[in-house]
Amino acid sequence: MKFVDEAIIDIAAGDGGNGCVSFRHEKYKEFGGPNGGDGGRGGHVYAMADVSLNTLVDFRFARRHEAKRGQHGMGSDMFGAAGDDIVLKMPVGTIIADAETGEVLHELLTPGELIMVAKGGEGGFGNMRFKSSINRAPRQKTPGELGEKRLVKLELKVLADVGLLGMPNAGKSTLITAISNARPKIADYPFTTLHPNLGVVRVGPSQSFVVADVPGLIEGASQGAGLGHQFLRHLQRTRLLLHLVDMAPFDDAVDPAKQAKAIVAELKKYDPKLFAKPRWLVLNKMDMVPKDERAERVSKFLKAFKFNGPVFQVSALSKDGCDHLVKAVFEHIKSIQVAQAEPEYVDPRFVPGLELSASGIQEKTKTIKTAARAPSKKSSVSQTASAKPILDKVATPKTGVKKSASPKVVAKKVTAKKAPAKKLAVKSSGLKAAKPQSAQVKPSVGKKAPAKKAPAKKAPAKKAPAKKTPVKKSTNPRGGRS
Repeated sequence: MKFVDEAIIDIAAGDGGNGCVSFRHEKYKEFGGPNGGDGGRGGHVYAMADVSLNTLVDFRFARRHEAKRGQHGMGSDMFGAAGDDIVLKMPVGTIIADAETGEVLHELLTPGELIMVAKGGEGGFGNMRFKSSINRAPRQKTPGELGEKRLVKLELKVLADVGLLGMPNAGKSTLITAISNARPKIADYPFTTLHPNLGVVRVGPSQSFVVADVPGLIEGASQGAGLGHQFLRHLQRTRLLLHLVDMAPFDDAVDPAKQAKAIVAELKKYDPKLFAKPRWLVLNKMDMVPKDERAERVSKFLKAFKFNGPVFQVSALSKDGCDHLVKAVFEHIKSIQVAQAEPEYVDPRFVPGLELSASGIQEKTKTIKTAARAPSKKSSVSQTASAKPILDKVATPKTGVKKSASPKVVAKKVTAKKAPAKKLAVKSSGLKAAKPQSAQVKPSVGKKAPAKKAPAKKAPAKKAPAKKTPVKKSTNPRGGRS
């Protein structure tokens, strides 16, 4: 598969459907009213990070990506269907930017992450949306909104923990083959590696890190010599750089220290942030150096290069020193991950003995305890101070109430004994004691006041039954009855 780390694509979200103007037409329904539905939403364009992809080659040939538009509204209160969305799968580490303005829209750093790149247009309103008590037969409708259209630039920066840096033919591909499962092309000529390679290094159970191998740099890469700086972007997200140096070059006239200085100079010209990353020195091909000359050659190189960081002597071909290098790299990356992780909050109240280990937590717990105890002391003092005078007044020899009695009970007894004293004081004054209100009300309540006779309602006069007039007996001259 061809490795492609840059692509420019044209994306377009779907337009929204138009609203509909329609009225209800049914038999025996003279004034049915409006029933035009709304248009459907246009389709969105999404981008998703896919772990199975490691190149943008799919977008090199498919440049146009367009979502479908929403369906138009219809009569009988039928809304249009929304347009289908499209999902563009991209490798993890892809940067999505606007090609015209250069603004970075999003970075896909998490596997399975889904983001919206272009939003579809909303559907228009039908005439049923505009009906009211005043406008009974609206004929208004709105068209659907246009979807977003933009030219997007995709740039891939591989996500790796460690990056290999060095001159061509320094043994970077051989080293990544020796410590990981990557199998890049290896040959005895420079610029064998033409695109970055990723490899996963297994240190132990659930212990691993990712190594990135990029094509080699040469002096003058900033001016376009060799492959230039186009692959150095893949090292910007790494946490550690391993600078490989060939300690046994084919030509004896080649100075390894001079080549290493040239690599550092090109790195500084490309990106000062990349130059400031932690960088370790790995002296490769030590198996090709005679044993009696190794110490002298290494000390001479370090004196000329003036490097004060960690130095490792390895042989990628025979794998000598690779295990020590891998373990040291893993411990360094693990320490960085622990330092960047957010500390978990631990409540000292639920961890016994934690206040003894941390002085700051101990001081906080002390202040909390003193603040909690302070109001309790005040309340207890105020309660005793308010209770003492009550006990002194109540505990008199006349009443004979013990001090241990509760103030509430004593107060009830005192009020019960003081009640008759008030009546005596009133009699001694010679004044007539005013009768309680209830006594004054009694006579009026006991004797029933004569109820006023309500004027009798005149009942409707009943008609007297008509008196039957007695029938006079007529006398018949003949002597008979008529």
